[in-house]
Amino acid sequence: MTAVKFHSILTTLDRVECPTKEHWKVNGTVAGKGLQASRFEYKYYVDEGRARAIRDFVKSYLEPDEFLVKFGGIGYPVCSLYLDSSGLLLYDQTMQGQKNRFKLRIRFYDDNPENPAFLEIKRRDSDVIKKKRAAITREGAKLVLAGETPSVDCLYGSKRTMRAVDALDEFCYLRDRISAYGCNYVYYHREAYVSPDSNQIRVTFDRQLEGGVYVPGTDLAIPRDSARPKMEGVVLELKFTDRFPTWMGNLAKDFNLQRTSVPKYVLCVDVLKDKRVLKSPGHSIPTT
Repeated sequence: MTAVKFHSILTTLDRVECPTKEHWKVNGTVAGKGLQASRFEYKYYVDEGRARAIRDFVKSYLEPDEFLVKFGGIGYPVCSLYLDSSGLLLYDQTMQGQKNRFKLRIRFYDDNPENPAFLEIKRRDSDVIKKKRAAITREGAKLVLAGETPSVDCLYGSKRTMRAVDALDEFCYLRDRISAYGCNYVYYHREAYVSPDSNQIRVTFDRQLEGGVYVPGTDLAIPRDSARPKMEGVVLELKFTDRFPTWMGNLAKDFNLQRTSVPKYVLCVDVLKDKRVLKSPGHSIPTT
């Protein structure tokens, strides 16, 4: 399938307008600021009609995040390269529903080699999500994928904080502990809303999920060779750091929302199982 087929621009309010992948290659930006270190994430599937109504509800409490504003309210791209062992240990832990697990990914938002990538460790401790993150240069990301531990000089720009150094070191430690390689891309469009005065509350709508092939040794890039998992609708996520806000409880009740699991990495691995075998030494996706 072609990128044009995957990413035709939608032009009515009844459908969400999403630019082509080529748009992001030219007009990329640095997104994803202000992430919480620890939070709760509740996920739901909703159809487009309910997504529009929920958006209207949410706007009474939250405002569009700065990158949604930058791209005219049409959503922005989120692309992550997930790392896993040759036997897909992290995939299996998610499939088994282990309460305490982690993911390793390198997140980026465009194809611009001058913009940073972000090493992310996402841990789940029962219902609590904990993240560590380090902004790194694209060359630094290639070193990580090659099994090396980059120096702090590879941390991006002014973001060479102790927290970033700690995240870099732990990312490489966990990578080595499970002998992780670059596995595959997970790509989608995000529409996000945040609380005006803090980053403690966040609501996101994710659409157009795709899994993409990663070729070891290549630069990070929004995938052109991709496949779409079967989805049950728009992925709605309610994110908060302390107690579940009263208005979110009212939202869930009024729209009859039912919490569910939406493991994007697992969905993308599954859709790619019959498509290809990764070329890292000893690293393949099982087909049974």
